[in-house]
Amino acid sequence: MNELSTRIDPSRIVNRVVAHHDGDVHELVQILREVQEALDWISPETIDCLVAALGVPRTKIEAVAGFYSFFYLVPRGRYRVLFSDNITDRMAGSEALKNRMCRNLWIEPGKVSEDGLVSVDLTSCTGMCDQGPGMLVNNRAITRLDDARLDAICELIRDTVPLEQWPADFFRVDSNVRRADMLLGGDMAPGAAMKAATTRGAAGMLEELRLAGLRGRGGAGFATATKWSMCREAAGEAHYVVCNADEGEPGTFKDRVLLTERPDLVFEGMTLCAQVLGAQRGFLYLRGEYRYLLDALQAVLERRRTAGLLGRSIMGIDGFDFDIRIHIGAGAYVCGEESALIESLEGKRGTPRNRPPFPVTCGYRDQPTVVNNVETFASAALIGLHGGVWFAAVGSGQSAGTKLLSVSGDCERPGIYEYPFGVTIAQVLEDCGAEDTQAVQVGGPSGMCIAASEFSRRIAFEDVPTAGAFMAFGAQRDMFDVARNFTRFFAHESCGFCTPCRVGTSLLNNLMDKLARGQGSPYDFSEIEKLNRRLQSLSHCGLGHSACNPVLETIAKFRSSYERRLVHTDYVPAFDLDRALSAARQMTRRKDAGAHIGEDS
Repeated sequence: MNELSTRIDPSRIVNRVVAHHDGDVHELVQILREVQEALDWISPETIDCLVAALGVPRTKIEAVAGFYSFFYLVPRGRYRVLFSDNITDRMAGSEALKNRMCRNLWIEPGKVSEDGLVSVDLTSCTGMCDQGPGMLVNNRAITRLDDARLDAICELIRDTVPLEQWPADFFRVDSNVRRADMLLGGDMAPGAAMKAATTRGAAGMLEELRLAGLRGRGGAGFATATKWSMCREAAGEAHYVVCNADEGEPGTFKDRVLLTERPDLVFEGMTLCAQVLGAQRGFLYLRGEYRYLLDALQAVLERRRTAGLLGRSIMGIDGFDFDIRIHIGAGAYVCGEESALIESLEGKRGTPRNRPPFPVTCGYRDQPTVVNNVETFASAALIGLHGGVWFAAVGSGQSAGTKLLSVSGDCERPGIYEYPFGVTIAQVLEDCGAEDTQAVQVGGPSGMCIAASEFSRRIAFEDVPTAGAFMAFGAQRDMFDVARNFTRFFAHESCGFCTPCRVGTSLLNNLMDKLARGQGSPYDFSEIEKLNRRLQSLSHCGLGHSACNPVLETIAKFRSSYERRLVHTDYVPAFDLDRALSAARQMTRRKDAGAHIGEDS
């Protein structure tokens, strides 16, 4: 516990935070986040105070807090350092930087320093792939790490300098918009789309969405007009609008840029949806790694309220009452799945629900709810202003409009590229300055691995669909290492709800580690295929279904990366008994052949 935590009475903090949220247990995730921001961790005494203030069982609070990786039930130091473990950060040297910090601070990775000052560990992708290596310090993003910046950070930590006094440049996050089109290149006055849509009415707005052919930009591509219409027609005491900004897929950062550059466009799209549904409440679910955006987004919402674009009687229309609240996530990739996100909004563990029923009929608080992502709502706002025919004129056959691509990896100009649907992968690689590229991972670990022979393929729902991640890998990269990083990600991010995924992702990760140690054989390939069949058929949600994708695709397209690790023709167990006995040999000072398993004495 740090000095600050020992001086503050947790009951005072808890009571203030709970009162701010009106004692609503549905706000438990936000309550825990705000309490931890004040106290550094969630102590047993703090949980006692929460139990008394909220009137809920202790087990519920502990279960929710234990689910999210950004909540701490044990002290993790005054400075909690988390290095981004995405493959692009590793390619940029994050592993060496993490080891350098541990040496500088005399600390073991994953541990807390003996004086309780600092801990250093790993987290999944922080959404800063265009300016990595990156890390979080007390959930604040730091970008463009190098040796000099890291050494300066170590000095600041040793001198216990508060984060508010660190150089502002350390926390600078650039948008890096490299190519803009209708979403990032236009200029729409706040309220313009709402005024245009109001003249059409709800039915007219749905018709414009249908004419536009707008499909969800989260990757699945469900028709937006159909989703909004189904929710509008569903019976319920209230309807809700939810914007999914929990873009946890490694290699994706487009939502971060849209919310930085065009937040009004996103909030306008949400308000149009509310007008169609008759909803009065909306939520922006913002991933915890983007906590730094909160104040700026709150300012935009307040400005819209002042302008009569949020709140009661929007634009002077009686009965048009709608407002938006921002919910910050707490480090759970699975909450990007819409039903898990709703569970989190309700103050629960982010475990995906059984479906059906779907959120459009039974979503937030069991009421009809539309969940779309940031890019979809921004596109809907443009359709509200310009109409569906205008929107449908851009793009390809089954994919209208533009797509934001988060480009990172081995290229000269990483960043955000907005293209009309139908752009070839080769064109994107040329524009971003990628040379001698052997593969592109489109859609993150759960997406598709595209080999050089396929670079004529197009980004479109009818060819290569994607939520936005576009990672380039040069010829010098080992695609086995890329796939291995992705399997670690799936094993780390499995929510643990279902046994097939919880155990299967761990077994897959172990198999990849076994191959990396030179203990692989053709037997392991067949085991991976068996795991895939079981995960596909038995997993509760898409995380388990797609966990084997990066391994199977790289085996198919880059088999030599695996075959050079198959040093055995027959099965070799992953457990190495001789290696396990090394500590005993050291203690007994035995170096002779007889002290080894499998060697002649």
